[in-house]
Amino acid sequence: MSAGGDVVDTAAKRHLREPWDELRLAEDRAFAHQRAGATFGIWVFIASEVLFFGALFLLYTAMRLEHAADFAAAARETNIVYGTLNTALLLTSGLCAALAAQASEREALRRLTLGCLAATALLGLAFMVVKGLEYREDIERHLVPGAGFALAAPATQLFFGFYWLSTAIHAIHLSIGIGLVLRLILKEWRAPGFLFESPQVEVAMLYWGFVDMIWIVLYPMLYLDGRGG
Repeated sequence: MSAGGDVVDTAAKRHLREPWDELRLAEDRAFAHQRAGATFGIWVFIASEVLFFGALFLLYTAMRLEHAADFAAAARETNIVYGTLNTALLLTSGLCAALAAQASEREALRRLTLGCLAATALLGLAFMVVKGLEYREDIERHLVPGAGFALAAPATQLFFGFYWLSTAIHAIHLSIGIGLVLRLILKEWRAPGFLFESPQVEVAMLYWGFVDMIWIVLYPMLYLDGRGG
């Protein structure tokens, strides 16, 4: 009687457990599909942005080849201290973003995830502050293309035209990235566990990494040219 009861109990437990196991597996598959779709979407977006910035960099290359001396002279007028500081800020923010993406895979690392996200956003904001200080200096030194431009060679205005256009576009992209990160922090604060039930952290951090890479290309173009010798 006892053996028969054990068999019945075991069978009952198996049948009670199986639906929940199936639901959990279905949930895991749904999350995997959601994650794959989200990451594919952000990679498509990044590819389109690469085409845009690629055209911008190609334009710079053509102008640089045509006016090498003037571009080198103009680049020496940029503030390398601000540029280098901002490069360090963005590289550090990229490290924090990568840590946040890795930590978001384990809910036990919730505090680390939030801390890394907050550090990423703060470093991005620091970049914007430094860039604002640099812009103010550029305006005071009359390095804005147009009437009253400080440099005599006409091609130097082409360089600074590219400088203002490319850094402004980059700043817009970075502002979007900061907004995305702050949104993740806010949603997690309102609904604990959100970060670990959605692929949005990984997607946002991929975008942040792209913004970092654009600046790494801009830095030598705008600040190091003409300073090698």
